[in-house]
Amino acid sequence: MALGYKARRRWALVILLVGMPLYVVAAVTLVGLIDRPSVLVELAIYVALGFAWALPFRFIFRGIGQADPDAKTDGHGPSV
Repeated sequence: MALGYKARRRWALVILLVGMPLYVVAAVTLVGLIDRPSVLVELAIYVALGFAWALPFRFIFRGIGQADPDAKTDGHGPSV
């Protein structure tokens, strides 16, 4: 079952406010477990981890910045 627009917005907010900080702490801890690599290797690790967190949540974030496609308008602008 596909999530509706409002549900995806709510889940996106939860992911960004709760999941993202937890993922950042986990990523920094993971990189801290290995010996300090060179700056370019460390940057590559963080970039790869940055893409890795977003891949499973692509379908939730897709279209969130757009207007609600199911919202009914009366011709005077978007409804809130």
